[in-house]
Amino acid sequence: MKKILIANRGEIAIRVMQTARKMGIKTVAVYSTIDRNSLHVKYADEAVCIGEPPSNQSYLLGSEIIKVAKNLHVDGIHPGYGFLSENADFAEEVEKNGIIFIGPKSQSIRTMGDKLAAKDAVKSYDIPMVPGFDKAITEVSEAKSMAEEIGYPILIKASAGGGGKGMRVVEKEEDFEKEMNHAVSEATASFGNGAVFIEKYISSPRHIEIQIMADSFGNTLSLFERECSIQRRHQKVMEEAPSSILTPELRKKMGEAAVDVAKSCDYLGAGTVEFLVDDKMNFYFLEMNTRLQVEHPVTEFITGLDLVELQIRIARGEKLSIKQEDLKIKGHAVELRVYAEDPLNNFSPSVGNLEVYQLPIGNNIRVDNGFEEGQDIPIFYDPMLSKLVTYGKTRNEAIQLMIKAINNYKVVGVETTLPFGKFVCEHEAFTSGNFNTHFVKNYYSPEALEETAKKEARIASLIAIKQYLEDKKRLQVITE
Repeated sequence: MKKILIANRGEIAIRVMQTARKMGIKTVAVYSTIDRNSLHVKYADEAVCIGEPPSNQSYLLGSEIIKVAKNLHVDGIHPGYGFLSENADFAEEVEKNGIIFIGPKSQSIRTMGDKLAAKDAVKSYDIPMVPGFDKAITEVSEAKSMAEEIGYPILIKASAGGGGKGMRVVEKEEDFEKEMNHAVSEATASFGNGAVFIEKYISSPRHIEIQIMADSFGNTLSLFERECSIQRRHQKVMEEAPSSILTPELRKKMGEAAVDVAKSCDYLGAGTVEFLVDDKMNFYFLEMNTRLQVEHPVTEFITGLDLVELQIRIARGEKLSIKQEDLKIKGHAVELRVYAEDPLNNFSPSVGNLEVYQLPIGNNIRVDNGFEEGQDIPIFYDPMLSKLVTYGKTRNEAIQLMIKAINNYKVVGVETTLPFGKFVCEHEAFTSGNFNTHFVKNYYSPEALEETAKKEARIASLIAIKQYLEDKKRLQVITE
């Protein structure tokens, strides 16, 4: 493999290019007209414009991307995450055109991309499932009777969904019809498929996922877990590895279950098996993401592995050179997704110009970044600017370094999730490890964030006054 095309943009495109460059592989970037001056375009060896800013006129044009790849004699296509990364038809078209898709086979993507098909595939492996009905439905009356049978609260989920879209929690019967209609409508708009299914709602879960890696020689590894319970609108904002609640025994059981899920669909490459863990430490299979995850850097820190390099090596037919018994967890890593969002306004997108944009630097601080000072934030794409990752020998060390890194990350021109990340890192529920997916609902509010900022301002003022008085006293002694 001498040249790969990265069918993505921003930080993940650069992240893949960095590993490719390290491996001596040339890279091709694709971009929309609004991204012509973006960092990923500058970083690549070659770059080709594929269309207008809306993603359905550029980054989602699979056939156009394949045409570029063929014209430039590309050996492989890496999809990153988002866009076409879990599009089975795109993966299949890449394969048919004699290009290597750096990811799983199209059939695996197709099976795991449908939550009901995924549940059906893993049934024979005796993997714990959340109680519910493994049947796609669109009729309100049928769904309502199912909900009554399971018992409230229940969760309505889009069969073809992900990222929290087409998902509704229903606490009581009188709200069912309204929430069902919302879920179907959102699922139809997001995925072109309004089918939903119903399962029991686990009221206080932890969201824990297992990173797996599988080669074409029958070897599948668990690269341990990531804790992803800090979420807003069912979407992750902070992640860490390892989880603070898993015992070695439970880690082993969940790792083995994740490997079985991968085997159930003849998986190849990097994938993530997601689980819910309840307050009694029971775990339940949620879904499988058939791609590289946003939060993969925390796994890289604690394992010392380059997951993109493993993806590329597996895609070109190499055998995994490591065994499960070789893998050990070393230290702790925390990641904050730095979004251009306003945490004081319900995390709404914050569009503007990056008048000041300075990244933190230092040992064990990693920033997977896609922007530079002076750039505008486009309204057409996910508003993530970067991933801020810190590592320490202990969880507390990683958290304290994250606070320091956030303080040294300077952004002017747009609002970001940096203050929210600091709020989380300083909150007792997070530092103690006693939290779940309801952290935002239970502890966070704009008022709480503002109060934290005021306290910090008061402390800073007191420190400044103290320093001033000490300097004044020192000056008097020198003068006398």
